[in-house]
Amino acid sequence: MLDVGDDAPDFELPDQHGETVSLADFRGQRVVVYFYPRANTPGCTTEACGFQARVDAFRDRDAEIVGISDDPVDDLAAFAEQEDLTFSLLSDESGEVAAAYDSYGEKQMFGKTFDGVFRNTYVVGPDGHIEHVYEGVSPEGHAEEILSDL
Repeated sequence: MLDVGDDAPDFELPDQHGETVSLADFRGQRVVVYFYPRANTPGCTTEACGFQARVDAFRDRDAEIVGISDDPVDDLAAFAEQEDLTFSLLSDESGEVAAAYDSYGEKQMFGKTFDGVFRNTYVVGPDGHIEHVYEGVSPEGHAEEILSDL
C-alpha cells in the first residue's frame, strides 16, 4: 500500500462519458480516489451510492470523488445512469493504474483465481500527496468514515 505522505501516482483514464480525466485535473483540491471491483454488483453499488448520497458534503470540504475499476466505459456509463451517479467513474481496463495504487492483483472467489481490483481508497491532497489510506474497506459506511476523517 502507498503511505500517507507519498506522491499519488498520476493517471489519465476515460470516464463514463468517454472523456479523459487525470489526477492533475484535481490539483489544488482534495480527491477521493476509490477502487472497486465491479460496477453494478451489490457491494460496489452500496459504496457508490454512499458516495453519491454525500457528494455535496465532500464538495463542501473541497473534495471530489473518483471511482476506478477495470470495467469498460460502456459498463460504467450504464452503472452511472442506473444509479444517478454524478461523480467520475474511470475505466482502468488494464489494471495499470490500480496496480500503481497497490489495488490490483490476484484474487480468489468461488474457488477461482483471477486478477482484479481490490477495494481500497486514497484521499489525495491538494498538493498531490496521499493524505489518508483505507485498505480492504467495507462498502457500508465507507463514505461517512472518510468524511469524518476530513
